[in-house]
Amino acid sequence: MLCTRCHHFEADPDGTLCTNCATPAGFQAPPVGSPKVWLRSPVGLGRAVVAMLGLVAAVDVFALVADFLRYEVTGDLVDGHDGADVWDRADLTDTLSWVAGSAQVAVLFACAVVYVIWFWRVRVNAEVFAPEGHSKARGWVIAGWFVPFVSLWYPRRVMLDIWDASSPGSKPEGHALVNVWWALWLVSNVAGRFVASTASDARTFQEIHDSMVHMFFADGIDLVAAVFAAVVVLRLTRMQNEKAARGPLAPVTV
Repeated sequence: MLCTRCHHFEADPDGTLCTNCATPAGFQAPPVGSPKVWLRSPVGLGRAVVAMLGLVAAVDVFALVADFLRYEVTGDLVDGHDGADVWDRADLTDTLSWVAGSAQVAVLFACAVVYVIWFWRVRVNAEVFAPEGHSKARGWVIAGWFVPFVSLWYPRRVMLDIWDASSPGSKPEGHALVNVWWALWLVSNVAGRFVASTASDARTFQEIHDSMVHMFFADGIDLVAAVFAAVVVLRLTRMQNEKAARGPLAPVTV
């Protein structure tokens, strides 16, 4: 008799499930040649994303220090201090700001790659947990971040569908954490673009000095957004791990 859950393997002689489906662990490799979606552990990828987000946060802290030092030295220049030590500090803060900006771009790109891979993994798992619980096609896991306008809400919608499908309890967990993360992400993006525009237009010492206040805010909100993003990743990864540990689910055809 075939297994009553997966309909793929022969059931054990003394039961109705095959050995694979009777195993308590939910994350298992699919049978060779299986055309179905199976749960795959997001734990390793989740840890990698959190590590990358930690690196993003560390670079943001470095950028905040560079912002503060540049704010101070441009303030001295506005006040008329033009000694050799002031110009040496100005040269140093220019270098620190350039290093911070370059590091932020590089680290954010690397983090985005790892994050999207993790996002795809948890979405596939969520389709196993709740095949009918997704309002957006799987391709929006990636495209949603890049298509103009829809990028303002599609990733959040995809995340909420995954969140609800992955909740280990009988009722979906609240969305407050996801909403705060998404709000911070949007504010961080808007602030970053605004600061990039104002900083490029700054010419005088006073304008550069004033732009540092905006830069400090943008780097600060980016730091907070990275922290909340890490919390969301940790929580969702834990939710899927807990739900899968309750027992295997029947795979669904793609």
